[in-house]
Amino acid sequence: MIRTIPALPCAELDHVLPFYLALGFRQTYRQDRPNPYLALSRADGCELHFFGLPGFDPEANWSSVIIQVDDTLVLFEEFAAGLRSHYGKLPLAGLPRITRPRLKQGTARGFSVVDPAANWLRVTAGAEDGGEGSRLERVLLNAARQGDSHGDVGTGISILENGLRRHADASDQERLPLLSYLAELLVRSGAPDRARSVLAEIDGLSVDTAEVAAELAELRAQLSRSTHST
Repeated sequence: MIRTIPALPCAELDHVLPFYLALGFRQTYRQDRPNPYLALSRADGCELHFFGLPGFDPEANWSSVIIQVDDTLVLFEEFAAGLRSHYGKLPLAGLPRITRPRLKQGTARGFSVVDPAANWLRVTAGAEDGGEGSRLERVLLNAARQGDSHGDVGTGISILENGLRRHADASDQERLPLLSYLAELLVRSGAPDRARSVLAEIDGLSVDTAEVAAELAELRAQLSRSTHST
């Protein structure tokens, strides 16, 4: 039997501990001196360790862990519930943050969690290839690969905006998932006015938006908070 446990960097253990407790982890070991070290585990068997690194800069952190599960939506809902309880909202931008489960071009369906130290947890299921689909579905897959998997929000926004312009004859039903993801990326990038414009466009669609209702509600709540904080 081989067992592998990732060890991830952080500036201080207490910067990451509350975040992971919110995700359902529990502390199994902690050492503050001489070398800060923290061990965490979940009831489902997922284990992560952390070490304090003097002078650590999250902006320069490239650490990434792949977590494979049977159902990404189930784990997302568990994580999201814990984060909402801890932060009073679902953190969609900045550090920490979480993305929603999506199929991405050339990869399996999944989502990402970026912790306060900018360590990426990439949650995925199976080996599903996202290369097939309609014209706008392919645009969405490509945008999700850039915006979520690569963390390149600007490129993801450009792909969506160009795709929507290029396929202006698409139905409202085809446009809805692209517009909802575009609004999310605009919120993540700190462009609230553009995000509100996209949400207004969604409100004008002749289509049932129940499928993305929870996502849209989270975005509107975050935009409302950003308005009141200014």
